[in-house]
Amino acid sequence: MEYKLLIDGQWGGSGTPLEVKNKYSGQTIGAVATATKEDLNRAIEAAERAKDTMADMPAHKRADILHRAAALIRERMDDLAKTVAAEAGKALKFARAEVDRAASVFTIAAEEAKRLHGETIPLDAVPSGEGYFGFWMRRPVGVIAAISPFNFPLNLVAHKVAPAIASGNTLTLKPASTTPIAAVKLCQILEEAGMPAGTINLVVGGGGTVGEWLITDERVDKITFTGSPEIGRHILAVAGIKKVTLELGNNSPVVVAPDADLDFVAKRCALGAFYNSGQVCISVQRIYSQKQVFEPFSEKFVKATEAMVVGDPLDERVDVGPMIDSKEVDRIENWVNEAQGSGAKVLTGAKREGTVYYPTVLSNVEEDMKVVAEETFGPVASVISSDDFESALAQANASKFGLQVGVFTKDIDRMLKAVKRLNFGGVIVNDTPNFRADHMPYGGNRQSGLGREGVKFAMEDMTNIQLVAIRTDS
Repeated sequence: MEYKLLIDGQWGGSGTPLEVKNKYSGQTIGAVATATKEDLNRAIEAAERAKDTMADMPAHKRADILHRAAALIRERMDDLAKTVAAEAGKALKFARAEVDRAASVFTIAAEEAKRLHGETIPLDAVPSGEGYFGFWMRRPVGVIAAISPFNFPLNLVAHKVAPAIASGNTLTLKPASTTPIAAVKLCQILEEAGMPAGTINLVVGGGGTVGEWLITDERVDKITFTGSPEIGRHILAVAGIKKVTLELGNNSPVVVAPDADLDFVAKRCALGAFYNSGQVCISVQRIYSQKQVFEPFSEKFVKATEAMVVGDPLDERVDVGPMIDSKEVDRIENWVNEAQGSGAKVLTGAKREGTVYYPTVLSNVEEDMKVVAEETFGPVASVISSDDFESALAQANASKFGLQVGVFTKDIDRMLKAVKRLNFGGVIVNDTPNFRADHMPYGGNRQSGLGREGVKFAMEDMTNIQLVAIRTDS
């Protein structure tokens, strides 16, 4: 199957076609046109021409488009889920959940499109404001460059596209080169839902070419990017003066208090660590349990890990499929071997079959090992003993990252202490860091990013505040 780029309402593209592989079998499932510099220029020109069209579109019409898109996503659930499973290697059960969430994002955006508003402001609260009437409102920034990752090739695109439409912006979208087909199908849905020509444009290509051209173009008013901290820092260095939202990495910790239900925690942590082969920025990576429950928890966690079914993601029974490519498997294998060489112990896993790396649990790790200090972004989690709850919180907090953290306890005092002490964008109590409702503010502190997603909060970042002051005594 051949897929094209969407530029100014036309499907085409003059670059060399990019083959997209099934990440488990290695078979080609499609070819997508790539963008040349001229293609990208036309895409941004189209978005710039169309920005007044979107800005002037009434909120109810934007909401109607978003509602129609949500309905079409649900109608095509099976096809979209199989596309995600094949091109991303995600187990089909989780691919279906991703499609359902993407539909929800568009529904939420449709609702929020009608709620975007400003406020009056009492300018006469100060002497210089006497005789003035003031209010502020939100205006779309204009042209948005949206760059999405491979691990949620539909829902993380939705989290950029739907809020941009809801707030009256135009977009040029660049999905990950390894997983572009879901984005192509979403753009087809948006066309069918009634998006005017030029308001959404799709380009495909490498980060060093198409991505670089996109982020450095002065006609782009805002960049929204999800990916690695290294690329995030590069974007900040070269983008120039424009708004930027960055969703970056994490080495997600979990704190397990002695009063927690260890069977429940073990099962939730196994799912949180290994679904999508751990290729989620909020995957469980570091688990700190107090020493009195460390051994029983570790045993239960290993048992829950070994119960996960590994194999072809298109098999309904499978929980864990392949990683995105062999280079990533090589990296994880090297990190685990390096940890073992420094004294870490493998409790289960640490084996590979092609692009599949089996769910792996480590113990006896040190805080400076890559599997602890960096983001593994793979199916590897470590269990670590803590002296007490205070020290577990301190260990969890000892990171350059700060996206989300999980804390399991039934004690309200411990809960409140954790909320106060932990420097993370989200503190999830009695569940893993993987929890995300698509309308909540989502984003990280420290090296985990800038700004927040979650439809309402993304819309705020995609708009500028415009103040109006009217002199009334003239």
